[in-house]
Amino acid sequence: MNTKDTIQQIKTNGYPLDFSAVFNQTFENYKKIALNSGLAMILLTILFCFFFGILAVGVFGLAISAETMADFKVENLSPIWFVGYLFFIMVLCILASPINAGLIKMARSAQHGEAFSVLTIFDYYRGPYFKEIVMATVVITFFSTTLSMGLQWVGFPILGMLISFSVSILTFLTLPLIIFGNLNAMEAIEGSIVAVSKQFLLLFALLIVGFIFVMLGFIGFCVGIFFTMPFMYSMYYIIYREIFTDHPQTDTNDTLTTL
Repeated sequence: MNTKDTIQQIKTNGYPLDFSAVFNQTFENYKKIALNSGLAMILLTILFCFFFGILAVGVFGLAISAETMADFKVENLSPIWFVGYLFFIMVLCILASPINAGLIKMARSAQHGEAFSVLTIFDYYRGPYFKEIVMATVVITFFSTTLSMGLQWVGFPILGMLISFSVSILTFLTLPLIIFGNLNAMEAIEGSIVAVSKQFLLLFALLIVGFIFVMLGFIGFCVGIFFTMPFMYSMYYIIYREIFTDHPQTDTNDTLTTL
């Protein structure tokens, strides 16, 4: 049974999912990738800070300060700056999405005893999946960010946050459906929404527990967050694997090589 057939079956019959089984498998998988993925997160943070610093100076000038950033509010933006800010958020998400896919691939490789390294996170900046990853990111980010920022801009920040949070949950399986299920962007988004909606409360509970685990990384100089954050990517993969485990594409069609 291929991915599309599995999604159709899920629409009709749903699927079983065990909280403790998913969590235990996630933790075992996480232990295998914690070091490499943690180092990768540190590397990404350094690159991001460098990129953001140059961009901030180039766009806003040297006068930008921590106080200016602290006083930043979406509702105070002019229409032109609102569009500019939206574009900036979308660019960041597009740049980050192949890295997110790479971290999920790292979790998959660990699960199957395949070789991976810190540089695995960059695998999806090339190859056949890049276009679909970017397209899915553009669609999800534009829909979620436009609605949430729009509501924040007109004075409903809480509602905007709830919408953004809901979209994030409903679409968190999009990337694995693209890179392991060989779906295009729109098929993957639809498939994620179908799958998540069938077990929304259970998946919501798993993601909340995962988030709490990640937050434990702030204990002790906050450095640990780099090594606990990959727990979420292990969870994304294990959830995907548990839901779509029936079809062979899940485990055999990822043809990108690991650096």
